[in-house]
Amino acid sequence: MSIRNKNIGINNESSLHRTLKYRYAGPKGKIEAAVGEYVADGIRQDGEYIEVQTGNFAPLMKKVKEFTAAGKVRIIHPVAVTKKIEVYAPSGAFLYSRKSPKKGSLWDIFDALLYAPELPLIRGVTIEVVLADITEKRVNDGKGARRRRGISIQDRELSSWRESVVFKKPSDYLRFVPFKKNEEFTVSTLSELAGVDKWTARKALYVLTKMKVVKRIGKKNRAWLYTRGK
Repeated sequence: MSIRNKNIGINNESSLHRTLKYRYAGPKGKIEAAVGEYVADGIRQDGEYIEVQTGNFAPLMKKVKEFTAAGKVRIIHPVAVTKKIEVYAPSGAFLYSRKSPKKGSLWDIFDALLYAPELPLIRGVTIEVVLADITEKRVNDGKGARRRRGISIQDRELSSWRESVVFKKPSDYLRFVPFKKNEEFTVSTLSELAGVDKWTARKALYVLTKMKVVKRIGKKNRAWLYTRGK
């Protein structure tokens, strides 16, 4: 079985991804380390594998399982609390900048886990969410998505670090469940008490149910009822 091309992804790697990779591997760690047929973003001096994932976690499942057969794994997931967008001409000349109205939060972890809710159950996996301010650089080259009117995303950079939150075990996710043990709740009550929209609460409960952090116990009227699973 051959090792996958070590350069795949590096040429298209964003500044954000590269910054986090080097930061977490540390000055005495290794970058782009082969693990079986895969390549980890890095290995820390203590032997922990580092994988930076800016998108959803579904593509990581097979890779992480192979990594954990060799050691512990830390997945770094950056979330843009604020995003500044800078737009340039194809020549490189600066055109304008604006702030994105979208603001990220720790709850964005459920977007990443939605299609890989069992990932935190894999023994040896730690997920660390990095909350940061990010600058996104775009080029008005007519090659981008229609929703961006043809403007392409060229790069993402870490502007400022806010904090990081570490999840080492499933019970760490109870921070998203502001209810007492045996207390019943619904999507709506979670949404109201946690201060998030119902779609976010619904995604969170789907993931947390798969992780057995919460359990679905029945219905009240048309709403599913949940309690803490642990």
